[in-house]
Amino acid sequence: MSKKRNVDFNKLATRVLEIEARAINDLIAGINNDFSRACELCLECEGRIVVTGMGKSGHIGNKIAATLASTGTPAFFVHPGEASHGDLGMITTKDLVIAISNSGETAEILTLIPILKRIGIPLIAMTGKAKSSLGDAADVILNVAVSEEACPLNLAPTASTTATLAMGDALAVALLESRGFTKEDFALSHPGGSLGRRLLLRVSDLMHGDDDLPVVSESTSLSDGLLEMSRKGLGMTAVTDSNGELAGLFTDGDLRRALDKELDVPATTMADLMVRGCKTVKADMLAAEAVRLLEQNKINGLIVVDDNNHPIGALNVHDLFRAGVM
Repeated sequence: MSKKRNVDFNKLATRVLEIEARAINDLIAGINNDFSRACELCLECEGRIVVTGMGKSGHIGNKIAATLASTGTPAFFVHPGEASHGDLGMITTKDLVIAISNSGETAEILTLIPILKRIGIPLIAMTGKAKSSLGDAADVILNVAVSEEACPLNLAPTASTTATLAMGDALAVALLESRGFTKEDFALSHPGGSLGRRLLLRVSDLMHGDDDLPVVSESTSLSDGLLEMSRKGLGMTAVTDSNGELAGLFTDGDLRRALDKELDVPATTMADLMVRGCKTVKADMLAAEAVRLLEQNKINGLIVVDDNNHPIGALNVHDLFRAGVM
């Protein structure tokens, strides 16, 4: 082992990041019709995107496949060495292959090309050498060439793997946008993540029910209705008819509008002031859908009803904000 040298770690780190930043920046000039064609091929693919690569390129390929899969493009990684010993059977005629090789001459990758060509699978090459065996065989080339590696020996894949990873991200995001992939779609493929947990919350997880539900009858006086609203603290109350079904909703806003009129408060009932035909939700609805309903109708609260239109809960924008859904 060589003798330990005194080095300026911060200076070295800065140099590495500067080289890798330049490598990514240099890719921008190479975004052209080839990139667009690669996106079109992926969108036309009726099967899955199969990503393959050897060594460090394989590690990057694994991440690219995972990013594609989690953003609406079905994809998986196949090790090229294993592919030659049986795993090639995982690839179907409806699939598309993205092969990653900085040199474009990786033996394990080149071994697969005749088989891929024979079964007619589109091939996208991510390579630093467009003029290479892989480049010549590819339907489309995504050039990820770099002027230098961040490694001082210019040997260890550093800037080149960073550039390849960035190109993979560009491809995944372009496909995501084209597919109209949403936060809700992302949550469905990430149910264990914080975003997934927030977006997969149900109304039942957030609503105020049982004793916390503000509810009065149509015949309840205005003063008693206001007491119920104050006790429950949601700025609204459900109003029910004689059968216990939801008849309407009364909110703080309705109170402000009512005060602009000359009211006989003791003689006024909730039936006189409530809003009929108010928007409602079901307990099993996604909280994200409730947000959309609030936004579309420019309202601040919703009553949750069961299949018989009986109020069983209530929620407002503050509940959704606290849960991180809005």
